[in-house]
Amino acid sequence: KGIVVFNTPGANANAVKELTLCALFLSSRKLLEGYEWINEQTGDVAKIAEKGKNQFVGPEIDGKKLGVFGLGAIGVNVANAATKLGMEVYGYDPYMSVSAAWGMSKWVNNAQTIDNLFSQSDYITLHAPSNKETKGIINKETIASMKDGVVILNFARGDLVVSEDIVEAVASGKVSKYVTDFADEVLLNKRNIVVFPHLGASNPESEDNCAKMAVKQVKD
Repeated sequence: KGIVVFNTPGANANAVKELTLCALFLSSRKLLEGYEWINEQTGDVAKIAEKGKNQFVGPEIDGKKLGVFGLGAIGVNVANAATKLGMEVYGYDPYMSVSAAWGMSKWVNNAQTIDNLFSQSDYITLHAPSNKETKGIINKETIASMKDGVVILNFARGDLVVSEDIVEAVASGKVSKYVTDFADEVLLNKRNIVVFPHLGASNPESEDNCAKMAVKQVKD
């Protein structure tokens, strides 16, 4: 009927990038576990904290390998930021746009295949759309090809990950932590699985950017 339909891609890219970086630190340093534990203590909490802090030891991300699956506006921003944090970054996206390629740091390495990306990464972050090629891309088979203790972050689409398979992998220790922005009752109240209520674009800057982009598109 001649109705024009459009969206506002990239308007929330920085917001999602920042949340992904937050998840990187949370998944490494056991900050949430430490926060929950210390708030359960009573008495001389300063002394208790010093005695109990060793149970929350976690590694730095500096020098670790990060695999970025999907190199659109968000994936490129995450990859670029991670290189500045000292990570060894690998990206995979067979449909990467020219504009995204222009914006990507020269320090981001090209992973030739998904298998290559998954098998060598200490951390894997998903930034791809959901389609017939990517839906369920994180499943029992692909997880088996990953490093033991890998951390998986999903701030793209919930159905990129098979929830039942990730729960099993985390329980076994194959995946040390799964952090996602997509709620699923299968994932709730599971040790080493962190679920946020879809907060990726939940900030005033993203909302303003989306509004401005929408107005500009209508004018055009």
